[in-house]
Amino acid sequence: MNQNESLLPLKIAVLTVSDTRTEADDKSGKILVDNLTATGHLLAEKTIVPDNIYQIRAVISRWVADESVQVILTTGGTGVTGRDATPEAIKPLLDKEIEGFGEIFRMISYQEIKTSTIQSRTLAGVANGTYIFCLPGSSGACQTGWSIIKDQLDSRHRPCNLAQLIPRLTEN
Repeated sequence: MNQNESLLPLKIAVLTVSDTRTEADDKSGKILVDNLTATGHLLAEKTIVPDNIYQIRAVISRWVADESVQVILTTGGTGVTGRDATPEAIKPLLDKEIEGFGEIFRMISYQEIKTSTIQSRTLAGVANGTYIFCLPGSSGACQTGWSIIKDQLDSRHRPCNLAQLIPRLTEN
């Protein structure tokens, strides 16, 4: 990391997917907001939607169409129950999937929760020049996910980072 450079702050939106959480008890969403702002990034918007493919897709589509939103972080809905629908909602919107994110997440998570990590359908990708990272709903998983994402969203991180690619994401 080049400490002589300034961080290029990114505008990041946070979506909590849950049938039961409210702003008052959304610990995972708060962790993501606290981490991104502590790092120097800007919160574009934060909202909560139920585990419903179409409500998830509506919010994500709106943010993906908003040129000022550069990154979207979601928490919740990545498990295997009938109500977990975040990957199904988001995958059709992606132009490219970033497979390595889920692989790294599960590798790190394995150190903490062993084989229970196979239940995580964490994913990441790019849609209309916007990065999207889908994390599980637990606060621990959000901390693990942020530990991976933070360096890649830091324009000073070397040898490379996702932040520096933002201007090129919509090239043909």
